[in-house]
Amino acid sequence: ILPSFSVNQILLVLLVLTVCAILYNKVHQVPSALKNETVDLESNEEMEEEIPVVICAAAGRMGAAIAAISSIYSNTEANVLFYIVGLKTTIPHIRKWIESSKLKEIKFKVVEFNPMVLKGKIRQDASRPELLQPLNFVRFYLPLLIQKHEKVIYLDDDIIVQGDIQELYDTKLAPGHAAAFSDDCDLPSTHEIVRSVGMQNTYMGFLDYRKQAIRDLGISPSTCSFNPGVIVANMTEWKHQRITKQLEKWMQRNVEENLYSSTLGGGVATSPMLIVFHGKYSTINPMWHIRHLGWSPDTRYSEHFLQEAKLLHWNGRYKPWDYPSVHTDLWENWFIPDPSGKFKLTRPDS
Repeated sequence: ILPSFSVNQILLVLLVLTVCAILYNKVHQVPSALKNETVDLESNEEMEEEIPVVICAAAGRMGAAIAAISSIYSNTEANVLFYIVGLKTTIPHIRKWIESSKLKEIKFKVVEFNPMVLKGKIRQDASRPELLQPLNFVRFYLPLLIQKHEKVIYLDDDIIVQGDIQELYDTKLAPGHAAAFSDDCDLPSTHEIVRSVGMQNTYMGFLDYRKQAIRDLGISPSTCSFNPGVIVANMTEWKHQRITKQLEKWMQRNVEENLYSSTLGGGVATSPMLIVFHGKYSTINPMWHIRHLGWSPDTRYSEHFLQEAKLLHWNGRYKPWDYPSVHTDLWENWFIPDPSGKFKLTRPDS
């Protein structure tokens, strides 16, 4: 005969099992249609991946960032999160501009960039002082600014997007590649523009091949360059390969040895990237980076070609918010006037 306390324990266990069975049956009597709806809602949320887009808002050209953001937001249904990077003095202005316009609906984070990280890494250059602005180097420090994302899009401010940014985000990066760029030898129409303004699109246009450190790289001067104004980056690979440290190393070497020519394109910001990513990057669909619109106030692309383009880039001196410049109507479609009145377009009649 079992002791009485053992019988009581057995009865208690049976009672608990009975209650569990009743609760189980009640839960499973929920209509199947309702259960399916719940599952569908969850799977839809999982499908809608957040697309992080980094854009800088520099003093004197905030209208550029606004037009870029406006064009992206207006042409996609994707779940875009804008990282708007500025200096301490400019952040209140850009935040107010966004919150006082139709852009108040966007998802965004304002990130302050500390220019002290560049101390001792930039050689002063009187020929193109605008290329030495601290925010030109934000792209070097993406993992420090963006914490939780595996894949990130970086865009210069002097662009507009006419396609769905989801397409650019879906750019495939080969295993071991930390970034994708546009090759400067990819489109015949680009070649025409390059020839007409006498512009270099090879490594010779950016690196000083008279310097031993450059010759020691073993990169042919006729190698096609790429444009880092549009980047699709893999943050895991970027950190694993210590890309930021490599870029800083070549910035410091330039300070000591004057290795780059900044009389052309991106000069001091482009050249370190050309070295660090040589032979180790994936390519972006050429229609996702139609560039050189800012190289000459006289050279124009065909209107039909520009309508087909997914992204337009006014790299060069002649910006679409200034005068003279070309294809300003395409840019101005997306511009939102500054509610504070500080940023004004320069036009021939203004």
